[in-house]
Amino acid sequence: MTSWTGRTAAEIAAAVREKRVTPREVVAGHLERIARLDGRIGAFRKVRADAALAEADEVATRADLAELPLAGVPLAVKDNLAVRGEAHLDGSAAMPDTPADADHVTVARLRAAGAVVIGLTNVPELCVFGTTEGLNGITRNPWDPGRNAGGSSGGSAAAVAAGLAPIALGNDGMGSLRIPAANCGLVTIKPGFGVVPAGIGNGDWFGMSENGPLATTVADARLVLAVLAEKEFEGDGQRTPRKIAVSLRSPLVGVTVSKPYTNAVTEAAGLLAGTGHELRRAEPPYPVSIGVTAIRHWTAGTAVDAAGLDPALLARRTRVHAAIGRRFLRGVQAGDARERLRARLAPFFAEHDVLLTPALARRSPRAAPWHERGWLRNALAGSNYSPLTPAWNLTGWPAMSVPFGTLPSGAPCAVQLVGRPGSEAVLLEVAQQLETLRPWQRTAPVD
Repeated sequence: MTSWTGRTAAEIAAAVREKRVTPREVVAGHLERIARLDGRIGAFRKVRADAALAEADEVATRADLAELPLAGVPLAVKDNLAVRGEAHLDGSAAMPDTPADADHVTVARLRAAGAVVIGLTNVPELCVFGTTEGLNGITRNPWDPGRNAGGSSGGSAAAVAAGLAPIALGNDGMGSLRIPAANCGLVTIKPGFGVVPAGIGNGDWFGMSENGPLATTVADARLVLAVLAEKEFEGDGQRTPRKIAVSLRSPLVGVTVSKPYTNAVTEAAGLLAGTGHELRRAEPPYPVSIGVTAIRHWTAGTAVDAAGLDPALLARRTRVHAAIGRRFLRGVQAGDARERLRARLAPFFAEHDVLLTPALARRSPRAAPWHERGWLRNALAGSNYSPLTPAWNLTGWPAMSVPFGTLPSGAPCAVQLVGRPGSEAVLLEVAQQLETLRPWQRTAPVD
């Protein structure tokens, strides 16, 4: 019997449309893999086994089956987005355990395209931190189980990396798609502001949070993004030469980038230069204050999300985070700091089509109960390993994480691609070239 686990979403959907396999067979195979492996990984908070099989059968009877771009494709959904009939608990005992009456718009679009929601994935409480652990245990990197998968879309990333689902839905407010994708060897794109409906928490962290896909290939990431945005993101097919800036420097003063990640950028730049792109070393004019700006917005976003929740039911690190953020709410809501950052960086992107940087500064923290540790220790751990992502949430510009190379542990390494507003198709085009030049292993060897 053919196994459909480990296949891409595009491969699965094509087989279902052509009736070479049924949606039930595909979903059942993934459910069996989840039952066998997720106890070691901790990707899912809830697996919707019976509901997913019933929904797979419904997809099989749809009159438009032959046109569905995601026909029968299993989908993992981050547990801060509404799935009809399920509570989304956002990793917290303070959230009401009340089933949602309707799907979040992004979930609804993916379901309309034929996807089947097989489960809700683990997140850190209120999706605050760069590691995923808490009430539901620790989510581990399938490539390096002694390390955390990253956060806050850690469960979604771990599910795809372990072959428990071919695609997942997550979101990114300070790097929450790109961080776990980089850890787990996946492709992701944080779209620019307004490209995909947000509706995450209470105000999308002032418009910084964006929903996006986690996938094993650039083609799958493009496919899911097209469904989410209701817009195509195909390149022009001409391999247009791009002006690509290469930066190895961390935006945060005092935080250095480790050799494996700088080496990955250097090697990726060399390969892209060989395809006709114009590459040169160029440092974005990050302000010295960018770290303070990021902390102010990060904490203030949580202050808004925590309003109305019982503080006694929140972990100590979350309570402290929200309390700090309440001091910054008025200034953050004005948006002046973000506007100044955009104005400062815009001339750089007028000269360059794409910015190529390391995705992370070093591998993720160890798989440990970080939710039981203090706020400062958590904040420092996150800043030290993921300083390169928040700037692009503050600006609202698109950014990708793409697997490239390996770490000394054997886990994947990654690079980040950033573009000006509206350049999602350009980033996907460059990412596709990297995938062609240096193919990566799609899923971790966890069997």
